Amino acid sequence: MSEFYKKILENNKKWVEEKLQISPDYFNNLAEGQNPPLLWIGCSDSRVPANEIIGAEPGEVFVHRNIANMVVHSDMNMLSVLDYAVNVLKVKHVIVCGHYGCGGVKAAMGNSSIGIIDNWIRHIKNEYRLHQEELNAIKDDNERFNRFVEINVYEQVFNLAKTSIVQSAWNAGQELGIHGWVYGLNSGYVTDLGYNLNSNDDLDAVYQMEF
Repeated sequence: MSEFYKKILENNKKWVEEKLQISPDYFNNLAEGQNPPLLWIGCSDSRVPANEIIGAEPGEVFVHRNIANMVVHSDMNMLSVLDYAVNVLKVKHVIVCGHYGCGGVKAAMGNSSIGIIDNWIRHIKNEYRLHQEELNAIKDDNERFNRFVEINVYEQVFNLAKTSIVQSAWNAGQELGIHGWVYGLNSGYVTDLGYNLNSNDDLDAVYQMEF
């Protein structure tokens, strides 16, 4: 058994002990159920832990993570998480959080074949086509990379709003806000990019569903 493996088991014991010192009923209360106000859709990158970034406790954030924080309409995993969060947990907010330095976005800007992930990255490449005039006008490579990270968040926010899950909730008068954030690995701060959607009216007419 490796030292790292032993360490994480020991860390779990210490964590439990710390929580029980705060409250002897800490885990009993958690076991009774969850009522998180927030669904977080983030990147799988190990440097971007959802709860820790925003100082949230267990039970406060429902989380879905994948490479480059994508919202793909054929992804049943994402759709199942979204459906449960919106229709069962009744979350009030959905945050798509990207991060500067994202490897998935970086890969989409290049031409190297990585493996099966190439098929996932293709979704991000399609976004470049939609925004190529703006992106190609940015001469500095790092600035262009950072802007593409932000554009990817923008596209995922709108992809969420286009789902029947979100639009049905809005149609029923459910309080639900969708927000786009980006996280700075080298600073620790998140930035609200201003991509905030709250109703079907925030979408072009072609995407607005009738129920």
